[in-house]
Amino acid sequence: MSGQFHFIHAKPRGLSLKIIPKDCPESPLYAGNLTLLSYQPEEIRLRLLLQGFFFLVQVGIGTPEKQVFLFVDTGGGLIWTQCEPCINCYPQAYPIYDSTASISYRKLPCNHPLCQGDSALYQCLDGECVYNYGYGSGETTKGIASLDTFEILVGDQTTTEFIPDVIFGCSKESNFPQFARNGVISGILGLNLSPDSLVNQLFDDEDRRFSHCFVPFPDAMTSSSFLKFGDDIPPPPANIQTTPFVTPPGKYHYHLNLLDVSVGTHRIGFHPDTFKIKPDGSGGCIIDSGTLITQIDQNALAIDAFYVVMTAFQYYYDSFSQLQRVDTSPEGFTLCYLYQPEFMEFATMTYHFEGGDYFVDPKYVNYYAPGGYFCVALKEGNGKSILGAWHQQNMRITYDVNGGALHFASEICGNDDSN
Repeated sequence: MSGQFHFIHAKPRGLSLKIIPKDCPESPLYAGNLTLLSYQPEEIRLRLLLQGFFFLVQVGIGTPEKQVFLFVDTGGGLIWTQCEPCINCYPQAYPIYDSTASISYRKLPCNHPLCQGDSALYQCLDGECVYNYGYGSGETTKGIASLDTFEILVGDQTTTEFIPDVIFGCSKESNFPQFARNGVISGILGLNLSPDSLVNQLFDDEDRRFSHCFVPFPDAMTSSSFLKFGDDIPPPPANIQTTPFVTPPGKYHYHLNLLDVSVGTHRIGFHPDTFKIKPDGSGGCIIDSGTLITQIDQNALAIDAFYVVMTAFQYYYDSFSQLQRVDTSPEGFTLCYLYQPEFMEFATMTYHFEGGDYFVDPKYVNYYAPGGYFCVALKEGNGKSILGAWHQQNMRITYDVNGGALHFASEICGNDDSN
């Protein structure tokens, strides 16, 4: 990525942002912080989690700053927040950022490389650099490409980093039903390979990498984790594995070369081209923190790969006479069993990527429902496979943008800190 895309001059060598899981007491989405919700028993909390689990970071935008909560998304690139005056925004639980109230705000000029030429992500319309951004799950946001100062609490949350001239979206129209449910999340912090993502804007080539270690969701109330950039990323552990990014030209997702899948000790034996990107751009396998449940493509290489994987899980669990199938799951999973307290033989799952095997512990392969049953935590993918956040729990994952590779290793993420 060329430096011509950036107006940021004094770039940091490292940065650590505290990740705020939706269900921890610091989160504005925590039940105790929502005036309409009283204390919730565990089964209600778990069901709310599946309706949309979000990892948040808190940042200040503008001068004087307006604090906002942004959804951490490694699948998207645009950084955006709802912006007054708003044409069609969902209601927010706190005041919407107002660009006219910030003395450091300015619009991205139409002659910027991101607004014209071969590298354009936005378009010049009536003298303004504008965007119309869509997400795979159907949400959209429209607005004006802008520049302003971002204020970020870093490290131990007592140090403030002021970053001038961050390119972001001042969104005038936002269609995000999940965000609208409570109005706390005002936008998205994009982290993919796009030139306007945070990692590409803030860091020079040698520092262009970031890392996270998601605390297991049930532990989020008592443990912290951090989104770490550049020199703040910890040294790689001994068990680190690496797989290259295979993102095609003109695409910005973190595409990985998935060769095969194992359920327990049974390696399915997919053709190695099953999960490759097709000539029309469909297919492939990406990693995305913004997708909760992993999706296996049902249209991979003329076969239903999702069906093949789920059949392997069913074959495994049906071999235990004490397990009984449950026909329906309110969470939308397709394979569920009544939970037997004495049963301990839960299946593992392994993604066999080019260069490394990504092993998922049984605790995170399944979703343990409060109604006395468990489900295999996989869903159908429509056009691509996605390694979602549920299978990223207790895993140190480092996106080495400069090196073109994903590094991963199992880790107790509750030990993560800002140092």
